[in-house]
Amino acid sequence: MNKIILLIGAPGAGKGTQARLLQERQGLAQISTGDIFRALSKADTPLARQLKAILASGQLVSDDLVIQLVEDRTSQDDCRAGYILDGFPRTIAQAKKLEDLAISQNKSLQAILIDISFELLEKRLTGRRTCPVCKEIYNIYFKPPKTEGICDFHPEARLEQRDDDKESKVRARLDVYERETAPLIQYYEDSGRLLRVDGTEDTETVYEQIKKLTEM
Repeated sequence: MNKIILLIGAPGAGKGTQARLLQERQGLAQISTGDIFRALSKADTPLARQLKAILASGQLVSDDLVIQLVEDRTSQDDCRAGYILDGFPRTIAQAKKLEDLAISQNKSLQAILIDISFELLEKRLTGRRTCPVCKEIYNIYFKPPKTEGICDFHPEARLEQRDDDKESKVRARLDVYERETAPLIQYYEDSGRLLRVDGTEDTETVYEQIKKLTEM
């Protein structure tokens, strides 16, 4: 394949699920800047020491350092056939540096937007409930339990809502996404490299849409 696949989408759009499916079924490495930071926090390399010093001082990690970390991680063997980026780029400056990295790695870059309305995303997130015993996930709008507030498999367990799935926090997360990511969407659209899939479909249908696009 030899592609860099960039999945773009709001919280709850299904980026993580689709990235995992691409990893499992197409053998692509899933690269998360969060995972890179966590791995480096336990390492003792020049890059790791540099990152730790910046984080310890409370400063923001520069775009140059972030791209250096991504370049270092994606130079490993599991990325030779291509990889999926999760959580990067976040800014236009980072997107431009990613262009240079793609060229240096002799890879094409594909940005895929999982397109879904904020109204549906709010229902997906605010409606989510989890059983504290078996971790079964329900949704009061789309997959309600047989008895309101009770797990189908553990009648003694009342379903729980994650704190960050509450309405005020969901709206705040969507506002941040729109503010920070809208320019990226426009950037890739202007360059003719933004592809869209219908995020309102079920998981398998969305995956098949993405698979077709990555095989083009």
